[in-house]
Amino acid sequence: MAQPDDLGARVAALETQFHELGGRVRSGEQDAAAARMLAGGADRDVEQFRSEIRDFRKATMSSFNAMREDLTDLRQRVGGLETKVDTGFAEMRGRLDATAAGMQHIADLLNMIIAQDETPSDQ
Repeated sequence: MAQPDDLGARVAALETQFHELGGRVRSGEQDAAAARMLAGGADRDVEQFRSEIRDFRKATMSSFNAMREDLTDLRQRVGGLETKVDTGFAEMRGRLDATAAGMQHIADLLNMIIAQDETPSDQ
């Protein structure tokens, strides 16, 4: 058996180790609590970031949809203008052709009058 003095020293050493281990456990608990707080903050930050990305994506899609609608409207308006321009050019071409035909008729009549004036009369 161990000597009583040795037993007291061993118990004192065990108590010292027990107190050191208790301090380490408390320190570990504090570290774990701090880690949980940091993880909770990181979770909130990630969720906030996801929410901001969702909002940004939603706003971007709304902008793209509005641009598509504007582009569709613009295409329809340009198509309508193209039709009006084509119709206008066809109408002007018809009027210019009619004017050219009228001028040609006048030129033919003038040439006929000139030809009559140049021929000797039988008087």
